[in-house]
Amino acid sequence: MAKKPAKATANKKAKSFEQTLWDTADKLRGSVESSEYKHVVLSLIFLKFISDKFEARRAQLIAEGQADYVDMVEFYTMQNVFYLPEESRWSHIQKHAKQDDIAVKIDTALHTVEKHNKSLRGALPDNYFSRLGLDVAKLAALLDSINNIDTIEDNEQDVVGRVYEYFLGNFAATEGKGGGEFYTPKCVVNLLAEMIEPYHGKIYDPCCGSGGMFVQSVKFVESHQGNKKDISIYGQEQTATTYKLAKMNLAIRGISANLGEVPADTFFKDQHPDLKADFIMANPPFNLKEWRGPDELLDDPRWAGYEVPPTGNANYGWILHMVSKLSANGVAGFVLANGAMSTNTKGEGEIRKKLIENDLIDCMIALPGQLFYTTQIPVCLWFITKNKKAETIPGHPESNHRNRQGETLFIDARNMGSMISRVHKELTEEDIATITRTYHAWRGEAKDGDYEDVPGFCKAAKLEDIAANDYVLTPGRYVGAADIEDDGIAFEDKMRDLSQTLFAQMQEAEALDKVIRQNLEVLGYGE
Repeated sequence: MAKKPAKATANKKAKSFEQTLWDTADKLRGSVESSEYKHVVLSLIFLKFISDKFEARRAQLIAEGQADYVDMVEFYTMQNVFYLPEESRWSHIQKHAKQDDIAVKIDTALHTVEKHNKSLRGALPDNYFSRLGLDVAKLAALLDSINNIDTIEDNEQDVVGRVYEYFLGNFAATEGKGGGEFYTPKCVVNLLAEMIEPYHGKIYDPCCGSGGMFVQSVKFVESHQGNKKDISIYGQEQTATTYKLAKMNLAIRGISANLGEVPADTFFKDQHPDLKADFIMANPPFNLKEWRGPDELLDDPRWAGYEVPPTGNANYGWILHMVSKLSANGVAGFVLANGAMSTNTKGEGEIRKKLIENDLIDCMIALPGQLFYTTQIPVCLWFITKNKKAETIPGHPESNHRNRQGETLFIDARNMGSMISRVHKELTEEDIATITRTYHAWRGEAKDGDYEDVPGFCKAAKLEDIAANDYVLTPGRYVGAADIEDDGIAFEDKMRDLSQTLFAQMQEAEALDKVIRQNLEVLGYGE
């Protein structure tokens, strides 16, 4: 019982620091575009975080009688801590926070950090604060707010990710932004990871955003007593500022990743052309329009055997790109707008039909609405596999699968989730467990028991069933309606009781009508 107040206090504190950050950053309005808030704040949060880690390690060395080594880089890197020269430490920034040249000092600090730590090459903003021309007083207030955050109090906290999500949510609420670049809700990423179980091998995200998929993949491995050294990470991101955020997000967690040499368009400058991934997790931009010119990428090998994806919507371009990246036993789980499950626009239906006939579609999940911060578009999860045959992976008994050739599992999860605010919903841990147990049981994994179709929730469909439904992949087409539980009361008895209730309500309504008429007459509004 004693722990409950502490938990409530912790939740209140967590909310407080995010709200405080937003309120402080919002004061930058007029000095900087609101779309830049997250880059300003996250760069400073990053600097505060690595400084806190550095100071903690420095204090540890002194306490252990190794004060002579406090300026030796090796004694920091051995603990996965970045070494920081004096001018790049948060204490130095804070000391000069109210000076006119504070923006230059921040840029110098970030440049120095990157210069002394190879893993951060290309990750940090270059002369960013100087170019923004921020109001000194407002920037000083922001530095004071960040100074009050203990970034290493809880090792499990995804500080960068949480702030990123919180800021994007506020952008959506205040500016009405949708689609495009946004943070994938943690519950959706967790569901993807629990479904495909990326324990080992190569993990790839072709549109990695701020790197949230990778962070959760590593957390998944560690929470299941795996070793993150068994996985290698590859990604790509087009937006330069988001590319830097991803590198920062991964760097502070000691996650090594290949995100390409530069930010680049995945379709036009694939930075991993020879990659064959064991696992793909992605949340491509929904319904991306004009992603290629009418005469561009027509003979691209990624579309081999399929129609060329239409220029008006990149959804099937993303699907075929990911299919081309899968290894012989690879599995992909990704988010798409619901329209992709049934569209027949400009060859998309033919591509989907071919994917189904090639037996690549393993599972389809319809998600509830209101999960995403920046769009109300209904979304679904696709799971594609190159191999539905019975499979055993040495050393990974959890991955033993039955032969599922010619089958696809459909799950309708639209009624799941709980409202966490007036406008946002979240899948609970129980929801995620129910969905993943169903999928793993269907795959034949003994630990999840025997699979059974559940009307209204899940259905294992044959290829001919899907063909009979015009190759539409919407789960509602297959799972049917949920069974109505029989309460044991005879139909005649129910009708008698319902009729008596209805007649009583009609009599009550008649009496109320008389009272209303009388009141109106008293007021002089009678007939």
